[in-house]
Amino acid sequence: MTRQARIESMSAKYTIVGLGELLWDVFPNRKELGGAPANFAYMISLLGDQGVVASRVGRDRLGNAAARRLAKLGLSQEWLQLDTKNPTGTVKVQVFEDGQPKFEIAENVAWDNFEWTSQWQALAARAAAVCFGSLAQRSERSRETIRLFLQNLRPNAVKVFDVNLRQSFFSADILRESAKSADIMKVNEDELLQVSQLLGYKSNPQEAAGPWLLRTCGLKLVCVTEGPSGSSLVAADGVHRHPGFPTEVADTVGAGDAFTAALIHHYLRGATLDEMNEAANRMGSWVASQVGATPKPDVKFLKSVLHSSVQPLD
Repeated sequence: MTRQARIESMSAKYTIVGLGELLWDVFPNRKELGGAPANFAYMISLLGDQGVVASRVGRDRLGNAAARRLAKLGLSQEWLQLDTKNPTGTVKVQVFEDGQPKFEIAENVAWDNFEWTSQWQALAARAAAVCFGSLAQRSERSRETIRLFLQNLRPNAVKVFDVNLRQSFFSADILRESAKSADIMKVNEDELLQVSQLLGYKSNPQEAAGPWLLRTCGLKLVCVTEGPSGSSLVAADGVHRHPGFPTEVADTVGAGDAFTAALIHHYLRGATLDEMNEAANRMGSWVASQVGATPKPDVKFLKSVLHSSVQPLD
């Protein structure tokens, strides 16, 4: 990206889609609207782009509550499909003392039944980027719809595959096809070796798995998140490590989605690896320090995230 193009991109407002499961995270003492797409879209909107949730809920009490919650978060319900046969998705969440969550995900729900519509086709045609995962592809119907969405994007749209290995809801075929369809793959350190081995990686060193995925899947960027230890960004021209930020963890639900949002915000604006890594870790650590995946905006903090890739333009 040229200097002038980057300057122009800094003031642009992109449409960025979170495509996948919308559900209620049911904690022992509360319910929170969750699923990576909603968390991601909310964080995108906090950073000044148009975050869009493309998902499906039941025509039921929880579906109505999900629509109201999206509105309260400032997110449009325009691309939220309504299902008259299947219920809104739920997940029982247990958070342990170290802040790490355990999930029990309900099956045969609305987001297992995505439909390819003219409305979603129009959304794909205008999107600058889309983030999709492995979990929403557990059913053939939703997997095919996600495939069609990716095929109908503009040629220069950025496709982000956020790996999400939950229970038994993934396969080597889903991972392989998704990775080869994507420009960017995000995976956490616990999933890195498992994903790589499912795709054919035969070596033992975990640190070599990221570059192997980059080459094998034809990706532009592989992001490996390492919780409180930061993250690694792997690209053709090198690897950048960030140590993370010291954080008093409230819970980690949504921290990875916040990380991805900041990463993509700056990726679209031509940021360097170190700028993207800095911003993404800053955003993820903030959400980990808050209760819930969609905390209220902190204007001063958000400015620090937004300015992570501004300095080279001075």
